[in-house]
Amino acid sequence: MMENKVFLSFAFYSTILILKMYAIAIITGQVRLRKKAFANPEDALRNGGLQFCRQDPDVERCLRAHRNDMENIFPFLFLGAIYSLMDPSPTVARIHFLIFCVGRIIHTIAYLLKLRAPTRSVAYSVAQLPCFSMALQILLATTPYW
Repeated sequence: MMENKVFLSFAFYSTILILKMYAIAIITGQVRLRKKAFANPEDALRNGGLQFCRQDPDVERCLRAHRNDMENIFPFLFLGAIYSLMDPSPTVARIHFLIFCVGRIIHTIAYLLKLRAPTRSVAYSVAQLPCFSMALQILLATTPYW
């Protein structure tokens, strides 16, 4: 597996995306602390009182960005892993992984910094293209075995 250049490229970009998701979790925690908006009463009590067990628009934005990552990065992890095993061109595969990774990073930046529309939507759409491409290639390769 470690001789598979496509899989190594996939592992690199996947790890970047997972680290990005961890970063959003840390950012969410920092925004919660700064805004004093805690999801659990015990956290609110530790940080000033039950009045701080509340929602905040900025915390909710971070949570939506994180949820959007889970809805998109997890399928990419599956598709990319299977695609890597299909012996695609290393250059083409790397382009697939790079486009998805950059698209997701731009999507997150646009989400968290509240960039003007349609920046976030374009980043989302561009990142979906390699996923659809990989899914289609997987389906075409596996259809004879259905």
